[in-house]
Formats: sequence, C-alpha cells, structure tokens
Amino acid sequence: MTQNKTISSPVPFSIFLEDLKTRMQHVFRAEPEPDRLTLRRGVPMAVISEIMPANPLSVSIPAIYGGRGGHIDEILAVLSAASYESLALSLTLGINSGLFLQPVTKYAREDVKKEVFSRFLAKVTMGGLMITEPEFGTDALNMQTFFTEGKEKFHIRGLKHWAGLTGYADYWLLTARERVNSGDLKRDIDFFICDVHAPDQEIIVEEYFDNLGLHQIPYGRNRIDVQIPKSYKLEPKSTGIKLLLDLLHRSRLHFPGMAHGFIHRMMDEAIDHCKQRWVSGNSLFNYDQVQQRLARLQASFTITSAMCAYSSHKAGLEHELSSSGLVANSMKSLATDLMQEAAQSLVQLVGARAYRFSHIGGRAIIDSRPFQIFEGSNDILYAQISESVVKKMKKGKEHNLFQFMRLYKHTEKAAWPVKEMLNFELNMQLPQRKMVELGKVISRIVSMEMVMDLGVKGFHQDMVDNSLMVLKHEIAGLMGHFRSPDTSLVIEGYKQDSSWMNFV
Repeated sequence: MTQNKTISSPVPFSIFLEDLKTRMQHVFRAEPEPDRLTLRRGVPMAVISEIMPANPLSVSIPAIYGGRGGHIDEILAVLSAASYESLALSLTLGINSGLFLQPVTKYAREDVKKEVFSRFLAKVTMGGLMITEPEFGTDALNMQTFFTEGKEKFHIRGLKHWAGLTGYADYWLLTARERVNSGDLKRDIDFFICDVHAPDQEIIVEEYFDNLGLHQIPYGRNRIDVQIPKSYKLEPKSTGIKLLLDLLHRSRLHFPGMAHGFIHRMMDEAIDHCKQRWVSGNSLFNYDQVQQRLARLQASFTITSAMCAYSSHKAGLEHELSSSGLVANSMKSLATDLMQEAAQSLVQLVGARAYRFSHIGGRAIIDSRPFQIFEGSNDILYAQISESVVKKMKKGKEHNLFQFMRLYKHTEKAAWPVKEMLNFELNMQLPQRKMVELGKVISRIVSMEMVMDLGVKGFHQDMVDNSLMVLKHEIAGLMGHFRSPDTSLVIEGYKQDSSWMNFV
C-alpha cells in the first residue's frame, strides 16, 4: 500500500502539529456522515490521501535520514493529537512508530535504514510487527515460526495472526527462531525486515478477522514463507530476547501518548454534555456524583500527562529498556485501564444516546477495550509488576513493603502519603490473584510519583492535588481487596442442586 506524497520542508513542530490537527479534524469531524470512517473496515482512503501526506511518521525518523529527529515528546504529541480524533488512527501511527520505525532505527544496518526511511518519507508507507501466533500469544517466546540460513538469504516459515495493519503494511518486522539440523528451535528470537513488495517476500493473508472495534485497522491470519536478504536481519546488542524486551518496553512507554489524547476527548465530551444537559431543573454538571466522575476524568488526564512527561525523558533510543519492565508495565496497564474507565464514564453520563456506534462514547468503549489486552494482558502485567518487586525485596533482604517503596527510585516520594497502607510485612509467597492486586497498587504509586514530579515542574497544582487524592483513594480500595482473604474457586460440578426453580 503505497502512494506518492510530497515531502515538506522542515517547519517548527508547533506548526507541523497544528497542520496535522487541522487535517485530522477535517477527516474525522467535517464529514456529514459520522459513520463513514468508523463502520467500514480498513484504513480509510481519506487517511491515506489527507493525513499521511503531512508526514506524521517523520517524527519517528532521525534527522540524518530526513525525518524530524525521533524526539519522544514529538512522537507522543502526535499520538495524543491523533487519539483525540481517532483512537484507530493513533494506534496505526503507534504501530508504525514503536513497533517498526524505532526498532529499525536502533537495530538495522545503515544501508537498510536509508532505504526504508527514504520510502517512508517519499511515499505513504506503513510498517508493523508480527509476533503473535495462533497457539502462542502470551507464550510468545515459544513461537514456532522458524528460519533456516541459506547462502545469501534467510528462509522464514510460519503462521502469525493479530498483527495490526494485516494486508496493508509495506514492511513487517518478522520474529522467528532458528531451526537447527536436529529440527529443534533455538531459544533465542531473531527479527527480520520483510518488504512485501520485493521478490519472494509476499505474505499471504489467509483470513481477515472481524475485529469488534478499531475497524480502521485490519487484523488477520498470515502465512509466512519468505526469503529475506541477510542484510535485513536486525542486529541485537546482545540477545534477541533482550531486543524484544527493549522494543516492547519502549512501546509501552508510548501508550500514555495514545491514552492522553483519548482521555482528553472523553473528558471534553463529558464536560460539554453535562453543562448543556438539565435534569429536574438543575444542570447535570452540578450533581455530586457527576462531579466525582468528571473529577476522575480530569485525574486520568493529569496522570497520563505525567506519564508522557516521564516517557519524553526516558523512552529515547539511547536508553536500554530491556530491564525496565516494572515502570513500562505500570504505565501501560494503568493508562489503558484509565482509557476504558473514561469511555465507560462518558457513556454513563450521556446515557442512551451514547449507546450507539455512531456516538463517540459507544465506539470508545469498544475501541479502547483491546488496549487492556494487546502488548501484554493487564492482568499478566500487574502480576509481573509484583513479581519484580518481590524479587527486588528478596535481593535486598527487605520484607516491609513501605521500607522498600520509600527507597525505590520510582516511588521514594509517593510512598509517604500512603505509608499507613504499606507499612506491613509482605508475604513473599502470594497467590497469583494477590500478585495482580498488589501490582495494581504498585502501578498507582509509581504513577503518583510521576504526578508529583509533574507538579514540581509547574503543572496546574489543583489538577495535581486532585489526581493525588483520586490515586490515594483508589490505592486504599485496592489495599482493602488485597488484605481481604479470597480463596474462591470454580465449582466444576455446579449443575447439581443449582437450579433455583427446585427451591420455590
């Protein structure tokens, strides 16, 4: 999927971003039929013809290759502006940026980078990443897609699915494991750049999925049987698994950009509706429960603002992020939980009118839901957060959770306002459900730290105070769940004596 576009001369980022916003507003709001771009499947031609020619992906390309420089703050600002108008567009840009262009920048050979980036800047070009397989989703390290090495090329064969932009991307990062002479697959993972327009590199789409939301992003099942030139293999600094972790953690640090613009839109829509809607002679805006929902929306806006500020300094390619799972997982899981909560709140406030696919609230619930699943299911990420903390506490021979958190660099300030909730000896052998609950607590304390740092820099102090209050209240509720015993299990023989009609 390529289309020629004109490369504009470099302009100040504020002008560049304003032009993008104007184009996106025209595409997604000026159209008299609001369903036009949301009900149809596939990347809309209006996106290709009106938005992509403005080179939104140039922010992810280094200046030496003609891009805007790959500055994280600019990337996040573009993602945020896009998600304010269309979450699917923002995710499309996020896939291209975090899952293709950035790893190519960091790990590809120089001659390959020049070729790839020149195409992105000269034509409407897209790239994606294929990891997930039908039998290996969460268990990605056991993927069965394999490669063998020939004289000049690598031969890759396998099956991938749920890759965003299936059938549309011009380039793919393919993940595979090497098959040795015995037929076994090596433990490590390698990455290859596949140009679907090149000879012997076509990827066959066996099926397009009827994904529930995000209709603008095609997903499907892909048959891989390609020959990749040796120069198109990424070159990890150490192992392929560390490359994968560095890639995924950096991508997760980009999620706040998508979350921020999306939540901003939910907040604006909710406030505007509540100010215009009157119930029983009173403005809906003045009802106490409504104020609580709107305050939580503003808190979410502030939290994702703080996350974006953090990522702007910590997600650059100069940073090695393979060991940064705790923070990356905290940001991705909480930011995406806040997205879904924001969408639910908007629908609740608007009422029946929002329960339509043509209303942004109804679409928002469906479109934001998979963010809690892909790139790591939030339940799993929360458990991994706790596992990381427990491991660090064991290594430091510390059993008191507060004593650990007050000395940990990502929570040293935020631990104090919640000291009374954390000041206990942590059981190092927690069941998985408790690890998930504890992970939710830790993610919110990590976020409190970021919000406090943003406040020191001069962010709206009332917004900061409000967010800290909301986070502290939520931590209290989560700690109540964590301390409450829960040994409930599924009753397999539930059908016996379980029909209420036998007892009336």
